[in-house]
Amino acid sequence: MPGIFYTLIVLAVIIFAIVVANIKIVPQSKAYVIEKLGAYKETWQTGLHVKLPIIERVAKQVSLKEQVADFPPQPVITKDNVTMQIDTVVFFQITDPKLYCYGVEKPMSAIENLSATTLRNIIGELELDHTLTSRDTINAKIRTILDEATDPWGIKVNRVELKNILPPREIQDAMEKQMKAERQRREAILRAEGEKESQVLVAEGQKQSKILAAEADKQAAILHAEAVKESKIRASEGEALAILKVEEAKAKAIELVNAAAPGEAYIRLEGLEAFEKAADGQATKIIIPSEIQSFTGVAKAVAEAVK
Repeated sequence: MPGIFYTLIVLAVIIFAIVVANIKIVPQSKAYVIEKLGAYKETWQTGLHVKLPIIERVAKQVSLKEQVADFPPQPVITKDNVTMQIDTVVFFQITDPKLYCYGVEKPMSAIENLSATTLRNIIGELELDHTLTSRDTINAKIRTILDEATDPWGIKVNRVELKNILPPREIQDAMEKQMKAERQRREAILRAEGEKESQVLVAEGQKQSKILAAEADKQAAILHAEAVKESKIRASEGEALAILKVEEAKAKAIELVNAAAPGEAYIRLEGLEAFEKAADGQATKIIIPSEIQSFTGVAKAVAEAVK
């Protein structure tokens, strides 16, 4: 009896161990491909699963996360016969674990070889300069071709990037010299444009200075002319006022003389003074009025009588 009891205990432990060994928990972002007697049975997704011992087995554990494959540099030849090294990075994701397991032998090696041949075909249609400036176009073409080719393998190619493009050393030296010459040319152009702009600004400044000086001279001439004009106007007004005062004084004097009712002798005396003023001039001939002649005679007779 004790022997049978121990045997049952051992059998129970073995059965428990077998059951535990066939209980599988599939973690998140994982998938298990199950085979039954060597043939595909099903794909386990996230959760708890139990398989039959010996008859069923987990053929492959597949990650459903996006994965990155960094392939070593591949030698490629451009259309203008330049050999360069290009390495690619492929971002892919397994969408069908069954096709991934049974679609192709060594899927990663297949993707690497496919990306290398596709890269050679695309670069072979481009020249060196176009290759260096068309990364986005090359990436898009490679991704499209790889994504279409890997569909039967249960793989989706999300993105392809050219990591490095390494031309030969002599090509790199020539490119550096060309870049240096281009920078020197741009520097010379910028310097020439700066000098031209400086000369234009100086000329504009001189032009503006001359214009302002001419405007100032013009304004000064206008102000001077207005001042001279104003001075002449004031002088003319002063002369006119003086003449007016003189005439007013004469008129006043005449008015006073008329008011005093001068006699004939006074009038003749005034005429004699007027004649005396006329005789002081430069005239060669003097016409003496008869009144003054008679008056002169009277004055002469009076003088002789006095003697």
